[in-house]
Amino acid sequence: MIKLLSGLLSRAGSVRQWHWISSAICLVGILGFSITGITLNHAGSIEAKPRTRTVEAALPEGLLQRYDQDVVDGEPLPPQWRSWLRNNIAVQVAGNPAELSEDEVYVGLPQPGGDAWLALDLMTGEVFYEHTDRGWVSYFNDLHKGRYTGAVWFWFIDIFAAACVIFSMTGFWLLWRHAGSRPSTWPMVGLGLLAPLLIMLLFIH
Repeated sequence: MIKLLSGLLSRAGSVRQWHWISSAICLVGILGFSITGITLNHAGSIEAKPRTRTVEAALPEGLLQRYDQDVVDGEPLPPQWRSWLRNNIAVQVAGNPAELSEDEVYVGLPQPGGDAWLALDLMTGEVFYEHTDRGWVSYFNDLHKGRYTGAVWFWFIDIFAAACVIFSMTGFWLLWRHAGSRPSTWPMVGLGLLAPLLIMLLFIH
């Protein structure tokens, strides 16, 4: 395994080079995910004060009369509806799917660190929007979990994870290479493996 890793990495540069490049890429991400790991672990102890904003408005008669032609269940609201919501009540519904019932259109707008939803009454034209912000700690916790973060963040997490694997494996190779002059190397590596394993076996049921 060590020889294979060394051979693969040496074709595109030294192992040290791969290690420091991957560490530079991972630095901020590892700090961020480590800190949010602590805040997630103590989520019950961190007081949050959600702030809720509500908006009420009336949909224009022209749009309301065409709902059966414009609005499709499970599809995003049509451009003219999105434009009216954006320009008149500063609400962005983007590509979120609409749920169409007999007398209402509902659009869920979940997001990191909060939640929002929009309801349009098809009988009266009344528009009701509610947005709840749970604060910055909740926002970064949701980034950690990849909750409602979109495709770009999804791919960032995958790329970051791959960089962390390279960082860890090149670090392991460097440990292997210098272990002879550092007797504490393998006991420390063994402790890093044994500690979580024992906790899982003895304390998690």
